[in-house]
Amino acid sequence: MVIELKKYGDVLTSRPAGKEAFLTMSAYNLKDINEDEKIEIDFNGIKVLTPSWADEVVTKIAVRFKNVTLINTENSSVQATLKTLREYSDLKI
Repeated sequence: MVIELKKYGDVLTSRPAGKEAFLTMSAYNLKDINEDEKIEIDFNGIKVLTPSWADEVVTKIAVRFKNVTLINTENSSVQATLKTLREYSDLKI
C-alpha cells in the first residue's frame, strides 16, 4: 500500500492536523491492513513537513506496521524532519 501524503496538503505543519490525518488514514486506508503488509509513505509533492505533523502520522504508522518504507524524501524539509524524528521520537525507519 502506498500512502500519498500530498492528499493531506503540500504544507503539513501542525500536530492537530497530523492527528486528524492519521485518524482519517486509520478509518479509511489502514483499517483492514495486516501489520506485516508493506507500507510505502510517499512524500512526493510535499513542500513543508514539520516534526509535529510527521510525529502524528509517520511515527504512528511506523509503530503500527512492521514493513514501512519512505519514498521521495529528497525535499530538505522532509529530510530535516525525518532526522529530527529519528533523534527525538525514536523513529526506526
